[in-house]
Amino acid sequence: MMIRKKLIKNAKKVDRFLINFLKQQKLSLLVKPMKYGVISGGKKIRSTIILDVGKIYKVSEKKLLNICAAVECIHSYSLIHDDLPCMDNDRIRRGKPATHVKFGEASAVLAGSSLLTLAFEIISNKKYPLNAKAKNEIVRSLASCSGHTGIAGGQELDLKFENKRKNINQIIDMQKKKTGKLFNFCLYSVGVVANKNDKEKFSLASLGEDIGLLFQLADDFLDSKGSIKLVGKPVKKDSKKGKSTLLSLMGEKKAYVFANNLKKKILLKLRKHGKKAKALTNTIEFILDRKF
Repeated sequence: MMIRKKLIKNAKKVDRFLINFLKQQKLSLLVKPMKYGVISGGKKIRSTIILDVGKIYKVSEKKLLNICAAVECIHSYSLIHDDLPCMDNDRIRRGKPATHVKFGEASAVLAGSSLLTLAFEIISNKKYPLNAKAKNEIVRSLASCSGHTGIAGGQELDLKFENKRKNINQIIDMQKKKTGKLFNFCLYSVGVVANKNDKEKFSLASLGEDIGLLFQLADDFLDSKGSIKLVGKPVKKDSKKGKSTLLSLMGEKKAYVFANNLKKKILLKLRKHGKKAKALTNTIEFILDRKF
């Protein structure tokens, strides 16, 4: 229950930031579908992870909210495009009609693309209290994690892998691109803000990819065992579409063992931070045990 309250609290903070940021911009017809895609619903767990890592390095929320908002824009852009008929063709997202169902395909494509570019506006905004060097590094990292070497490239592999038998390394590579890369950015960017050295930042990025892979595994379990009421999107669609997942490759029992071992590996890496990592540790525990 505590983690649920934390997620809701953090989501509200990020939503308020996004609403205020959009108010400062010129109004356009795309603002409504953009808000629908990014503000309405969702756990915003990536934002919570950013804030949790911030606690480890004693970085203020004020310095991290821009990053949280940018990450949610990127994540929502990817979901809007992911749901399109030309891709996964999902009509329900976060317990409501997908953006393309609500506003039409063309508006959904444009709204998703606008959220993608909005993320970079948020990071580069002159009011964001970071120096130019840090902003540039964060922008470069976010671009890398969002494009063909990250989310977009992972989605392409996900589509190409349908109804094909792929080995464990191929599936992990695909899932680390599609899901893990944005988690990579979540942790790496905090390292940038905290002015950590390259070794520490790359260590954070690697940890982020592991967290992303764990999240994807949990998502696959929910797709297999969950309900649309709890999950907020259609379930059992992976098997219907012939998706290549670790769950489909290993079977449920071995996949759970793999996921638990991955969680232990992540928690072991966090031990060096002691009590400062308590918030992040609780979030990691929640990821695998979550029901929504």
